[in-house]
Amino acid sequence: MATEAVAQEGTATRLRVTAVPIGAWLTAIVVASILVRYLLARRIVAPWIMVDELIYSELARGVVSGEGFTIRGSAAPAYSFVYPLLIAPAYLIDALPTAYQVVKAINAVLVSLAAVPAYFLARRVLGCGLSVFAAALAVSIPSLVFAGEVMTENAFYPLFLCVALAMVLALERPTLRRQGVLLALCAIACLTRVQAVALIPAVLLAPFLLGTWRAWRATYAFVAAVGAALLSLQWARGQSPLDLLGAYATTGEQRYDVAEVARWLLYHVADLDLYLGVFPFAAALVVFSLWPRLPELRPYLAATAAIAVCLLLEVSFFATIPSVQRIQERNLFYLAPLLLIAFLVWIDQGAPRPTFRAGAAALLAAALPAFIPYERLIGVSAQSDTLMLLPLWRIQERWFALDDVVFLACAASAAAALAFLLVSRPHAIFLALALVPFYVALQRPITERMERAAAGALAEGIHQQRRDWIDALVGDRGEVGALWTGNASRFPIWQNEMFNRSVGPVFYIGLPMEGGLPSTPLTLDRGTGALRPAADIPFMLADSSVELVGTVIGADTSSHVTLWALDPPLRQASLVEGVYADTWSSARVTYTRFGCDGGSVTASVQGDPSLRRAPSTVRVVGTDVRVAVPADGRPHTVVAPLRRVDGQCTATFDVSPTTVAGPSDPRELGLHFDALRYTP
Repeated sequence: MATEAVAQEGTATRLRVTAVPIGAWLTAIVVASILVRYLLARRIVAPWIMVDELIYSELARGVVSGEGFTIRGSAAPAYSFVYPLLIAPAYLIDALPTAYQVVKAINAVLVSLAAVPAYFLARRVLGCGLSVFAAALAVSIPSLVFAGEVMTENAFYPLFLCVALAMVLALERPTLRRQGVLLALCAIACLTRVQAVALIPAVLLAPFLLGTWRAWRATYAFVAAVGAALLSLQWARGQSPLDLLGAYATTGEQRYDVAEVARWLLYHVADLDLYLGVFPFAAALVVFSLWPRLPELRPYLAATAAIAVCLLLEVSFFATIPSVQRIQERNLFYLAPLLLIAFLVWIDQGAPRPTFRAGAAALLAAALPAFIPYERLIGVSAQSDTLMLLPLWRIQERWFALDDVVFLACAASAAAALAFLLVSRPHAIFLALALVPFYVALQRPITERMERAAAGALAEGIHQQRRDWIDALVGDRGEVGALWTGNASRFPIWQNEMFNRSVGPVFYIGLPMEGGLPSTPLTLDRGTGALRPAADIPFMLADSSVELVGTVIGADTSSHVTLWALDPPLRQASLVEGVYADTWSSARVTYTRFGCDGGSVTASVQGDPSLRRAPSTVRVVGTDVRVAVPADGRPHTVVAPLRRVDGQCTATFDVSPTTVAGPSDPRELGLHFDALRYTP
């Protein structure tokens, strides 16, 4: 009787659940996801994936200002267009710190809308209940923490699922209309994220996998014609076809080694296995192995296989580039909903486990994580690109040596694979339910690491209470330039650009700042201190190693930047040589004062006991000044008289001894020169 009562109660519960309209379930999932994603995004205090976040902020601001797709006032056709258009309304707000928060709200809406195409994609192969669950899983995966970043992933994720849905529909019934919609969505995806070019070969491959390629002849002809037209246009312009890839054109200029690509392909498949939770990966393999027995699933399986193969190959090629060399999970997580739906199909089919196929799938899923070189890939770069490594990094920091992480990952994978093999068919649904707390558990170490990275980027860039402190000081009095000398961190320029509308053009002396954004070179006239070509701007933000001719109207001393109201023409008042960006000196430091009639310069120096415990000596060349500086980590002063020659005054400091910090830093280091102050 008790069993019958439980069964009746279960039936009543299912009836109550199914009585709720599907639209209400989807709305609830989307709204809940928006709230959660926005609350988590607000904890990301500043942009830190640079210069990507700055690029899309600048593009959106250019759209709103009427300048079009521009970065620092220069046309930027090499970047994706769709995402900047979507976030542009946020930049109608004058205060950029507020606009930044609104962008996060837009991101939360965009990524949460992925539940809708995920549901309809699942409905091609599943009933309503499991399809709703697939929609919930689609907005539960860890990578949706990117809602806190100004990144194209937020727009591309739901659009990617729309492309997958359109592909399945077109494979089911390949009418010209459905093929046209699919190609149009692929074009929009390419304008959202260049990575979407991998979807084009996937569209061409899927009909071959299904054996229906003859019905797709119009698509093949259209793609061939568009490809030929684009190549002809590039040839007529005298440009390389690789320029069509925009900012990623350099990827086509690399030489790729087949063995290297295969190795990174293995790493990416293994990471995808871990990311899903191992047993969904094993179940998906079983479903694909049952292809001949499941004709009604073939369009979905063909689309998933084609997209997965093309995307995995693309990111594996990209990962072999010397400047990358890491697992590009950020470019691969879009596959997760497709494989999770395949996992739910396995449950819906009664959790079939053909002895050989299920055993092979479980063994492969358990073994793959052992091939990831955790000791090499766990680190700072994983914070933005390989989120699955962040929980392992946290565990390693607290309880394990780095070399032991592989054993932990293998043990967890083996346990998940055993669960796949041993859980009974009636209880297989509990494997799916276990994914929700699994993904939730992953969120905390991932978000904590990203929060820490964002806080560090902000601390390195802005220490003012108001992030738009430059706008507050300058008002509407004119544009503020930013001067890069290579003697300080890049983040003060990047962060102040993000949060201050008045900060405009960027200039540099010597080498340009990394990131490849538009900037103007300046040449120092060593006779007069003039910086040419002269910039017609009233204000300049510069690091503290630069003293300009003008009036200091503000400073962020902790970030080592100063805001100058310039006395035109633009020129330096002094020049310091022999001091590195981190304030360490070389063996000789030279101070030059332009337009000088004499005086002295006071150097604030300090030793570092972690480098050298013995005292150092600072000698002012050509004078009797000699100061012993103990290695006590405290500031000491050295006053040097200036020698006047041809309208310039100079003082030269010799520091001895110097020490090489270690194999990772071959510089000969003397003392920290924290400040050089001129006294007339």
